[in-house]
Amino acid sequence: MGFFDRFKSRGIAPTSPHSDQRPRWMIDGLRVTAIEGRDDLEVVGESFYQDHLWAVVGGYTDDYVRQEIVAVLVAEHGNPYDANAISVWIDGGKVGHLVREDAAAHRDGLLRLQLRHGTAIALPGMIVGGGADDGRTGMLGVFLSYDRTEFGLSALWRGSETAADIRTGLSSAAAADAADDDYDLNWRAALPEDRLKRAAYLRRVLGRDTAPVSRHYLFTELEATLYSLRDEVPTALDDYDSVCLEHDGEMDQIRPTLLEKLGVVPLLATYRQAAIRQQKAQNFERALWWAERGITLYGDTPAKPEMVDDLRKRTAKYRARLSGGEKR
Repeated sequence: MGFFDRFKSRGIAPTSPHSDQRPRWMIDGLRVTAIEGRDDLEVVGESFYQDHLWAVVGGYTDDYVRQEIVAVLVAEHGNPYDANAISVWIDGGKVGHLVREDAAAHRDGLLRLQLRHGTAIALPGMIVGGGADDGRTGMLGVFLSYDRTEFGLSALWRGSETAADIRTGLSSAAAADAADDDYDLNWRAALPEDRLKRAAYLRRVLGRDTAPVSRHYLFTELEATLYSLRDEVPTALDDYDSVCLEHDGEMDQIRPTLLEKLGVVPLLATYRQAAIRQQKAQNFERALWWAERGITLYGDTPAKPEMVDDLRKRTAKYRARLSGGEKR
């Protein structure tokens, strides 16, 4: 029995044609395997599927919308824009796609998970947005969460974990902490597990720690914590925006200090995530600003070239969107 035959015997197909019509195997009551976790996965193209998103949340309203959902991932074939395309479906309707780079990274893992479980693969998430702005109803966006290691990808660093991703520079900074009186990263040892308490704790430490290196990693951890609370705390995204701006306001001092200590500019997660956040809010001018600001700060000394490459791709996408030339 071949690879495709093993899928057919379970009632699903490994890939489905690129289409806005649901695949034939995607029937009501379809059994799925949900992959849960704390990692975020970006969805793009929701603007093309607003009618279905509004139908999922019960119809148009001027109120702000936050509704939990389960989204099915579908590996497509025949997509003229992305050979590795993975579409995202909620309640039998397409609502967007994974970012091109994410689709390429996750496609093999998605196919393996489908084969292992004999079901379609789904991720929990949230439909967020709406509200009235100048008499116009706001757009809806989709946020997904999952465990990237289930797709065969390496785990991302989290401030409360011990294994730091070297791209952030935190592992190097922490290793040098004991011998460097310019900053103190001991606050990491006392990070509360509860995210609300963690956010409050980080704000307290920021209120007293003036060292640029320490403040950079405090801001980074606080931003990640607030963003992770966006589905639970109504003000979390507004707080996140404010902290990102405060962090950026100190980067002219933080950047040269990091460069002096590390020899390179480490991952500046603020700029990619803030760009994504503004993209979700359909504010492409601000998304472009964050991406371009990140490129400027990396300069010609990024720890890894792909950090800048990602932002450059985003700037091109946002410019195309602002000029009306983006394709889904």
